[in-house]
Amino acid sequence: MSSAQFVRPARSADVDTVVDLQVASWRAVYGELLPAEVAEGLSGGEAREQFREQWSAALESPPTSRHRLVVATDEVGGVRTVVGFAAFGPAGDPDLWPATDGEVFALHVDPERVREGHGSRLLNACVDHLVEGGFRTVHVWTPEEENALRSFFEASGWRADGARREIDMGRLLPMVRLHASVSE
Repeated sequence: MSSAQFVRPARSADVDTVVDLQVASWRAVYGELLPAEVAEGLSGGEAREQFREQWSAALESPPTSRHRLVVATDEVGGVRTVVGFAAFGPAGDPDLWPATDGEVFALHVDPERVREGHGSRLLNACVDHLVEGGFRTVHVWTPEEENALRSFFEASGWRADGARREIDMGRLLPMVRLHASVSE
């Protein structure tokens, strides 16, 4: 690990890079699970603007003071570069208790930079912040079908808690909720 590899709070100047990473990661992780027109539409101006608005709002006016957006950086060609991001905060599902249940809403790494430790650093930063905030359990939603993101969380010790849902991504995409206990 180089001294340039660290996780820090996201800044407004990071939003375009976060959008680029989200689009690239969604294509890599969800590409085969999405209808072709949805996967192709991710790069379109409308989708990118929607993502940009979402991440700008997350930084400028988060839903609560406990919501965070962080980025992983590394040195690329002599320049410190954002290579991944994560968003986390109190869990939003009605069957969970937002005072003690946290959620990782997004965790994405540049597909060309996976398996370099960036995802693990991001996940550790999320858990550290959530533990410090008094959360005891952390949850994340991933596609139910085998995929790299689900495998990453399961390799980190997260397990399905029995909750399932479907999200409309041009066709219904079955999702499974994973969880991990993080209390000290």
